[in-house]
Amino acid sequence: MEYIDYYKVLGIDKSASEADIKKAYRKLARKYHPDVNPNDQESKQKFQQINEANEVLSDPTKRKKYDQYGKDWQHADVFEEAKKNKAHQSSYGGGRSYQHYSSADFGDDDFSEFFSSMFGGARSSRRHQAKFRGQDYDATLQLTAKDAYTTQKQILTVNGKKIRITIPAGVENGQTLKIKGHGGEGVNGGPKGDLYITFNITPDNRFRRIGADLFAEQPIDLCTAVLGGDVIIDTFSDQVKLKVKEGTQNGTKVRLKGKGFPIYKKDGEFGDLYITYKVELPEKLSSEQRALFTQLSKLK
Repeated sequence: MEYIDYYKVLGIDKSASEADIKKAYRKLARKYHPDVNPNDQESKQKFQQINEANEVLSDPTKRKKYDQYGKDWQHADVFEEAKKNKAHQSSYGGGRSYQHYSSADFGDDDFSEFFSSMFGGARSSRRHQAKFRGQDYDATLQLTAKDAYTTQKQILTVNGKKIRITIPAGVENGQTLKIKGHGGEGVNGGPKGDLYITFNITPDNRFRRIGADLFAEQPIDLCTAVLGGDVIIDTFSDQVKLKVKEGTQNGTKVRLKGKGFPIYKKDGEFGDLYITYKVELPEKLSSEQRALFTQLSKLK
């Protein structure tokens, strides 16, 4: 298995705090988001690595295992059990001795060889048959933006078996969710593989989404831009009334705090909605309107 340095992926060092990890993830997720880089396979792969790195480093338990075991962190429990068994076994079979190992005795490149010799090589005996983890499965699930806005419970059929999964609100396009233990069967009592579901989310044409933030344009007529007034804005879930300031310029942006998309796995927290005003100029003027604009130009 190729080793991926999750700290390097996020551009942080090993002493990074939880806040540092969150900040780095959000910055990179915006940069490499599939919606920002359509049809860019390299950006898509980078985005998946960023999500994978965040999934591990933002979880204190997973991060601890990763820091200690590197690329073999997912096998940490097996490794610890193996060390425990070796430490408590005495010699047998002609005086063959078993020694106690600590994690300091192994470098990152040694773990895989250790696992192989312990569980999967010629050294296995009848008493200790090789156990192999089951195959991982990959699946793609299509969702609408409306589906992704709320937590979803769905039933999937995998290898003829129905499984119920919960999809947290705020899942992103191209994001992969791991369902532990729903892959292929293990060999000789080995653990099952995992199921990896990648989401393809159909965007809502009213908004552009980056992370949990939404971006939209709102047309306003010239009179409202000049004199000010009220406009009704569509958010993702409802409508709100905004006051347009007198003298609003074309391209002016306003932020509606908390009116964006749900933040993934943060119940009750939402991103923001950014509205850009587009001032619409009249294309065909009546004679009366033209006269008024002419009079206005002379006053100026």
